[in-house]
Amino acid sequence: MKKLTLTLTAAVLASTLATGCAPLLIGGAMMGGVSVATDRRTSGTQLEDETIEVKAGNRIREQLGERVHVSVNSYNRTVLITGEANSEESRARLDAIVGGVENVQKVMNEVEVMAASSLGSRTNDTVIAGKVKAKLIDARDLLSNAFYVVVERSQVYLMGRVTEREADRATEIARQISGVKKVVRAFEIISEEELAQTLPKK
Repeated sequence: MKKLTLTLTAAVLASTLATGCAPLLIGGAMMGGVSVATDRRTSGTQLEDETIEVKAGNRIREQLGERVHVSVNSYNRTVLITGEANSEESRARLDAIVGGVENVQKVMNEVEVMAASSLGSRTNDTVIAGKVKAKLIDARDLLSNAFYVVVERSQVYLMGRVTEREADRATEIARQISGVKKVVRAFEIISEEELAQTLPKK
């Protein structure tokens, strides 16, 4: 029960900082930034992503329980799993569990076989996520709401439907944040033409 309480504390803290709808967290820190008005996904896809996160989280709890301590984030039907597992077998089972959820198109399993991260580590992740998001907002040449930021053990995972230029710029910004150990690009790269199609008609 203590571990669950700590996990929920981190989840509440992360969702408080988030500017968009935060996904279900079973550990780790996430900072969304995608508002409905500027989201590059369709409203239907946004709903699917939220449903995927809830279903995947529930199935993981039911089938693996305390054997894993993970965060589940879905963007455009690509699911990123971060956190810790108690064995390679438990880690591998995550692929099947999440991959079996309706509408999931891709699973990125970044879970490590190790002891669950501490509350201090998760709190630090939340702080880093906040710093990354703030820097993205400050960047005049980027639409911060196009990015989904997930932080686990000081490693930053960047998601979103972005152009190569936007991906490179956001990666550069994240790498400059104090305390960031690694930046993992989990983007869906789109062309400038595809980007133009997502912009509101004037």
